[in-house]
Parts: sequence; structure tokens; C-alpha cells
Amino acid sequence: IAQEKALTVEDDAATRGVVNDAVPAGVPAYSVYFDFDKSSILPRFEEAVLAHADYLRANSQLRVEIQGNCDERGSREYNISLGNRRALAVKKALELIGIDGSRIDVTSYGSEKPRAMGHNENAWQENRRADFVY
Repeated sequence: IAQEKALTVEDDAATRGVVNDAVPAGVPAYSVYFDFDKSSILPRFEEAVLAHADYLRANSQLRVEIQGNCDERGSREYNISLGNRRALAVKKALELIGIDGSRIDVTSYGSEKPRAMGHNENAWQENRRADFVY
């Protein structure tokens, strides 16, 4: 039964976008996803940002790295820039709700760290994201 429960939790986390393969208990496992060629945070992902802000408030000794990612379309240089804008948008959102920016690092991977392999809209949508790494 415990094994079945573990599988259910993992399956549920996978549908929300897991940051790492082994997210410690209590760490929000949500990523923020973006529309094609955009870096603004959609209203439906504000809850994810709030969950990470709450976690950072409760763990004042922690730092977070926000990793901006893109789908494979676009040049390497453009995708690095877009990934950076996405990570910075999330950082700014966290700062606006009270998280000290000195605790937040940003990195852009462009299209170098795809979560979904494939050359279709489903894969591209999964890869347009900002991940939180603690």
C-alpha cells in the first residue's frame, strides 16, 4: 500500500511539474509555465509563485535558483535571453510579495534542459517554464 501511495504522489507531482527527481517533503514542486515567446507570468501560475514565497518565508536560511527554460524553437542566443527574462519575471514576482532578492539567483538554460522530448506543441509547452531549485 505504501508503494502504491508513493506512485500516486509521484504521478501527481509529475503532472504539476517536478523541479528535481527527489523534491524533499514540504518543498513546493511547482514550475511556472509561459506562453510561446512570452515572459509574463500567467494568472493561473500565481499560486505556484505564492507557494514558493511561503516556503521561502518559512525557511529564511534558504536561497533559491530560478532556472528559465524555453522550447527548442528560436536561436540559441534568443532562447538564452528569453529564458533569462522568464527567470527574472519570477524573481520580480517573488520580490513584489516580500522575498529578498538577494536570496534569489537566476539562470537561463534556454532550450538546453528540456523536460519533454518531442517536436510538438505538448513538448514545447512543457519546456517553456521556470523551475525552482533549492
